[in-house]
Amino acid sequence: MRFAIVVGRFYEELADRLVDAARPVLRRASDEDVDVFAVPGAFELPLAALTVAQTGRYAGIACLGAVIRGETSHYDHVCAETARGIQEVMLRTGVPCGFGVLTVDTMEQALARAGGARRNQGEDAAAAVLALARIRANLA
Repeated sequence: MRFAIVVGRFYEELADRLVDAARPVLRRASDEDVDVFAVPGAFELPLAALTVAQTGRYAGIACLGAVIRGETSHYDHVCAETARGIQEVMLRTGVPCGFGVLTVDTMEQALARAGGARRNQGEDAAAAVLALARIRANLA
């Protein structure tokens, strides 16, 4: 099985931490390197995931990034549409997509969930991809 990561790079430090945690999880389950595709931010993740899924090359995709609440409602729209879009990719293509997008109020909360005091969401998203990919492989 081959896996990919799509990552929103708006918060570069967070993106790097999430990828660094997801990549080894996916790599252990594959005979090939994990391909990483970067996009500007979380809102672009669904289209990137769809494009990657439609190639037919990947057993699963970890979608990683971060959205940090600001002073406007922009946060709510980006979070909701990113989550909906990633779910739609899974349902339309059948390719598992892990949701590793941090949706937090502060940078401190984001850092805690990207390898700090809390679990790393990149690792968790990769583990979800593997679980779904195994189900698909076992039923194929």
